[in-house]
Formats: sequence, structure tokens, C-alpha cells
Amino acid sequence: MRERRLIIAIDGPAGSGKSTTARLLAKRLGYAYLDTGAFYRALTLKVLENDISLEDGAGVLQLAEITKIDLQPQEDQNRIWLDGRDVTQMIREPGVTNAVAPIAANPKVRAIMVEKQRAIGRNGGVVMEGRDIGTVVFPNADLKIFMQASLEARARRRQEELAAMGMARDLETLTEEMAHRDQKDSTRHVAPLVQAADAVLLDTTNLTIEQQVDFIVSELERKLKSR
Repeated sequence: MRERRLIIAIDGPAGSGKSTTARLLAKRLGYAYLDTGAFYRALTLKVLENDISLEDGAGVLQLAEITKIDLQPQEDQNRIWLDGRDVTQMIREPGVTNAVAPIAANPKVRAIMVEKQRAIGRNGGVVMEGRDIGTVVFPNADLKIFMQASLEARARRRQEELAAMGMARDLETLTEEMAHRDQKDSTRHVAPLVQAADAVLLDTTNLTIEQQVDFIVSELERKLKSR
């Protein structure tokens, strides 16, 4: 697997386990890990900081065209740099999370971000996770995984994730916000959150992270053998 430098696409809603699983999978394979959602979160942060309306499509696009977003791989997670400053923690704050949907739904903004993502992953040896990797960014990925979990399990995971970063959030509020985000992501006109026809479904509700990684590795091995 290390010699073939494959492209592995992992999609799914927030809290399904994409980020942690993709990161550990990349580490096991010796591949690069890319969280594509970080691109949209970083841009959203800049939009908020510049007091641009989320509905101002032209203003957001203009900002996207001059914004520099870089990912620096680390042992535990990617560090996200926005115009030369580290915003890894800031892009996970509730204000950004609740504002990112309209930014990500802007077709012209997505076109810019998709090209950035393709430039990083086109040579293979990468595990990319997001919401449209297997359908839009890399529709010809060597392996596509669509992860899902119950809304309750996903909200609880997000609460624990935020707590680890020192941010306490009410579980009921998080559940409502996540359901609202799911609805927006799955019904937007451009690159909606849907399972690719050839993606393998992985329900993570009752699985550990290790079991999730093992499942994907098994699917990868099976796919390679079938070739």
C-alpha cells in the first residue's frame, strides 16, 4: 500500500469520526492527511473578522481570492495557517462552526478551494476527509468511505472534542446545531453531502476509532486484491 501512493476519500457529517480516523489511517499508511473542511473554516474566520456578511457572495469571493491558507502536517493534527498566522484552534470555535455553511455553499468559493485541495492530493499518498471528496474533489479516488453515526453519538463526540479544547457546550444545543448543519450540508445546491455511489458505508455509532481504522484498512486491502 505504501508503494502505490493511493488517494483515499473519507466523507461524512460532522461528528462521524472522520478527522480522527483519517488522521490515524494516514499515519498507519505513511500518507499525508488533509482535512478539507479546514479550508472553509479558515476562510469563514477571515470573513467574520472582516465584518463581511455571510450572504455577501461577491465580498466573500473577493476575500477568498486573496486569502492564503496553508496546512502544516503535525504528529497529532494539521496546523492551519491563515495568511501566515496559526488559527488551528480558532477555526474550531462555535462562532466559526455556526457560520461556515453559507461560505461552503458558495459555488465560486468552492471552485477555488477544490483546486487548492486537488493540488495537494493529486499525486496520491493522501487521506482526504470532508463532505464532497468522493463526489467532487476526487471522484476517481482509489477508495471512498462514507462515515455516519447517530445524531446523539455525534453531538456527544463534539461536546467531548470541544471540552478537550477548553470549551464547554450544552449537549442539547450542540445536537440542535448539528442537525441544522446536517440539513444545510445535505440540501445545498453545490456539492451536497451525499454518499458516492461507489463509496463504502461505515456506521461508527458503536465503533472505536481503532475499529474504524481497521475496517478501512481491510477495505483497502480487499480492493487492491480485487485488482
